[in-house]
Parts: sequence; C-alpha cells; structure tokens
Amino acid sequence: MAKMKVFISQPMRGRSNEEIKEERTRILATLSLMYKDSEIEEIQSYFEEDVESKNPPVAMLGKSIELMAEADLVVLAPDWCVARGCVIEEKVAYDYGLEIVDMD
Repeated sequence: MAKMKVFISQPMRGRSNEEIKEERTRILATLSLMYKDSEIEEIQSYFEEDVESKNPPVAMLGKSIELMAEADLVVLAPDWCVARGCVIEEKVAYDYGLEIVDMD
C-alpha cells in the first residue's frame, strides 16, 4: 500500500481547537475512502502553541508552506476561500503543480 502525505489547508480563525481537530478527522476519513489504495499520512500543519514573532499569523503561514513542500496531496477544507492563509496556500499549491482536492 502506497503512503500518501496529506497537507490540510483549513480556516482556523474563530474556531476552537476541538472544532479544528474534528474537521481534520472528518477530512482524513473522507480521504481514506477516496484513496483506498493509499495509506493516508497527515502532515501536522496545525500548531496549538503560540509563536514568538512580531506577526504570528505570518510566521505560522511560513511554517505551513514549508510543510506543504512534503505533501503528495493538498486538501482545501470547506470555506478555505474566505481565509487569507488558505487562499495563499491554494495559490502556492496551484502554482507549483501540487495535487489539490477541494472539499468546499
């Protein structure tokens, strides 16, 4: 069984840690059904700890894009198009030819 590394681009503003984690679990379950011949491995792109930076959201986005470089698949979670960071992540994935699944 082939291993597939998955990067999830997900809106987080205004959501609790539990809501974010629950949505990621649902997305991974859906992917397991879509890619039955692959072992789905989530790239841990959700950071619960604070970042020391003048602009933490920008620092987190930079970390996320660095992790995206290891992805076989980029998944755009529902409502991704209303989150600035997700829009940027989608642009990077598209411009660099990564496989994208839009869950919206």
